[in-house]
Amino acid sequence: MTVSDRIFMKMEELSMTQKEFSEKTGILQSTISEWKKRKTSPLSDKIMPICNVLGVTPEWLLEGDDTSYYTVKKDTDAGRLMADYQKLDPHFRERILGYAEAIIAMNQADSIY
Repeated sequence: MTVSDRIFMKMEELSMTQKEFSEKTGILQSTISEWKKRKTSPLSDKIMPICNVLGVTPEWLLEGDDTSYYTVKKDTDAGRLMADYQKLDPHFRERILGYAEAIIAMNQADSIY
């Protein structure tokens, strides 16, 4: 299945017309029609607007699978945490992961009782 196939499949699931999709993404209707007619795919600068409108991840849109990846917005707690984590030395990354695993284990143990 191609990227454009997934776009049109999701639009159908959402009962969204090409006109509505065009208005919400800012992509010309003629461009969307070209994707359908010629089985072409959108350019990379259109991926995120498409994902936002369809409520899908870039991984799902591009590959049809999003079970191996997380997509996180930069301005969220998780996004800030990931940005800070990337700045750390590998030794400190391991310490952070160990700390997180210990907290999760404690939390799970607490929820049993």
